[in-house]
Amino acid sequence: MSEAVETIATEETKLNRKAWRLGDVAAPWIIGIGTLIVWEASCLIFDIKKFILPAPTDIAASLWEWHAVIFTHALQTLYTTVLGFALAVVGGLVLGVAVGYSRLLYKALYPILIGFNSVPKVAIVPVLVIWFGIGTVPAVITAFMLSFFPIVVNVAAGLATVEPELEDVLRSLGASRRDMFFKVGLPRSMPYFFASLKIAITLALVGSVISETIASNSGIGYLMLNASSRFDVPLVFAGLVVVAAMGVAIYAAFAAFEARVTGWATRGQALRFDAGGG
Repeated sequence: MSEAVETIATEETKLNRKAWRLGDVAAPWIIGIGTLIVWEASCLIFDIKKFILPAPTDIAASLWEWHAVIFTHALQTLYTTVLGFALAVVGGLVLGVAVGYSRLLYKALYPILIGFNSVPKVAIVPVLVIWFGIGTVPAVITAFMLSFFPIVVNVAAGLATVEPELEDVLRSLGASRRDMFFKVGLPRSMPYFFASLKIAITLALVGSVISETIASNSGIGYLMLNASSRFDVPLVFAGLVVVAAMGVAIYAAFAAFEARVTGWATRGQALRFDAGGG
């Protein structure tokens, strides 16, 4: 009798988890489709001209009409984003480890990093144009500058989360500072590092588009600027849709990568949500 009750309870738990997962997948689509319906209906009811706010169907028509051109410019934006992001990962990881490992470097470099991050990157693009001309290089550097700081901060913060009590215990067991760094500190910082990649890659995309709107002859930013000069607002919105889609796609890719590499750090959170917790 008790085995039958346990079996029924297990089946109910599996059904509940399946229902929650289906809800997780369906919720963004329901919200997105509902927003598009409200947007389309508002444009029809209030007779909003498409050079002010195009309806989703106008944007879809523009996407189809210009799909070959949009694809070419999207590839250029993706190229500068990935290149700037790759440079930021290498530089941010090295500097983050150095800052997290050395207290002297932390004290020396952290104010400079804060000051660097406080400068609006859009103000630096004209300087980059003077140095490198218009084109790919300013977009790559702008993507690098925007995505570099979160990686440094997260890696350094991950190294700083090792409890002093744990360090004391390890030291009393004969562990050297190098051992504590490579066997405790560095693994502890990995979830922070991979979490920062999701933020950094989207910031790199923003940096590329910003630079393309100011100093480029290719890319989605350039396409949008060109379209706005011709009052082709549906094409401008089509560019925004492509940028948003690229952002969602690369964020999802890095979220899946993070879950695969540091699943041991996020498994507890997933189980808590599966159990209906906050």
